Amino acid sequence: MKQPVTAIFDIGKTNKKFFLFDEEYNEVHREFIRFEQIPDDDGYPSENLQELSAWMKEVFQSASDSPKFDIRRFNVSAYGASLVHLDEKSELATPFYNYLKPYPKHIEERFWKHYGDKASFEIRTSSPYLGMLNAGLQLYFIKYEKPELFSKIHRSLHFPQYLSALFTGQFFSDYTSVGCHTGLWNQTQQSYADWVRQEELDLLLSAFPDSETVPLDIQGIKYGIGIHDSSAALIPYLNLHSNNFVLISTGTWSICLNPFNHEPLSTFELDRDCLHFLTTSQHPVKASRLFLGKHLSNVARLMSDYFQVDYQSYKKLPFPQGFVSKHKDRKQLLFDHAILQPERFGFENQPCPNYDIFNGYEDAIYHLFDELSNLQIASLQLAIGNTDIKNVYVDGGFSASKVFMGFLANKLPNHQVYASSFPLGSAVGAAMVVDQEHISQEKLEKLYQIKLTEPVL
Repeated sequence: MKQPVTAIFDIGKTNKKFFLFDEEYNEVHREFIRFEQIPDDDGYPSENLQELSAWMKEVFQSASDSPKFDIRRFNVSAYGASLVHLDEKSELATPFYNYLKPYPKHIEERFWKHYGDKASFEIRTSSPYLGMLNAGLQLYFIKYEKPELFSKIHRSLHFPQYLSALFTGQFFSDYTSVGCHTGLWNQTQQSYADWVRQEELDLLLSAFPDSETVPLDIQGIKYGIGIHDSSAALIPYLNLHSNNFVLISTGTWSICLNPFNHEPLSTFELDRDCLHFLTTSQHPVKASRLFLGKHLSNVARLMSDYFQVDYQSYKKLPFPQGFVSKHKDRKQLLFDHAILQPERFGFENQPCPNYDIFNGYEDAIYHLFDELSNLQIASLQLAIGNTDIKNVYVDGGFSASKVFMGFLANKLPNHQVYASSFPLGSAVGAAMVVDQEHISQEKLEKLYQIKLTEPVL
């Protein structure tokens, strides 16, 4: 007898994954792959959509043909801040543009000339100005930088919805994607921003579905329309806990998500990379972002070269008992954190770190984590705002670091800091969206193996 399963694609910037979960969200099968990026029409590295699409279809077909599994549900979790543009035949009308691609200065200046200053744009759209990371401005870029390509666009889809449409043939917009620092959405009016309508870009965007969960029943399989990965990671925690909490979802980015802070974004917060996400039911989630994982990886490689140790060594270190900091105060930095813009939190960056001041590799790594935890807490406090939050949950790669978690617990004595050892939060969240009968809180707690991190004094 075939085992009933939910099929989930979890498409990250680097890693592409496919999971089959049983009825209690236990992983029963997985596939994993990475693709080399290809140049877009300007030569900038970008996602290889053709290879990705072919792999997804092949993997799903193989699972469908398996005598072991009966696929009952399907969904996609994928990174946001990206659009896929289709022509009238639903074929690619333009290259897929990387959200890290530099935004042309003359296009930016044209936008401000027509639609006001940066501050007013950010307040109206609850999105810091981020260039190509504002997906709406990708469309604006194509319209005025590449008009011959723009004329071919019949429909623009957010990346998760495009990947779902590969299997359903149905095109939707989604609140978690449009609410992902796109610059497209006016959260006060709950509609597309004025500039979007004036440019008639809303005419290229698909309709929102009638149901927030939208199981599309196709040949006995309930298909989801796709979901933004950070928003998906929040869903299991909302089902786990009745008390207010903040989730720090870590990986390449460290994103603090507070679904209980409904205060409008201030200019102060926007200047420090705060934004609003949206849940599937259009509720705002105050978020703050830090490029923490990528930065740690970069610095760890530099330090491994300097001290001649294995690059992965920092992942295995215990919390340093009796750690004595060389910092004169918490605002002092001994490392170069320019990529994190520490000045926005009142820290003075150190552009020329001197590794000779440390007593070897471990001492240097501990001081690095000391500083990263201070920056993380500064970002966390922005997401918390004035809300009465006592519980802080950390999932993703940083949750496995005893050093990072220990520093957080020590420096947040008025909070309960929990580590979640379950690495598949985005995938499980995407599965829960299309599952009308979520598993019990008890089973979810067991699955996530959430553990309180005690302060180490």
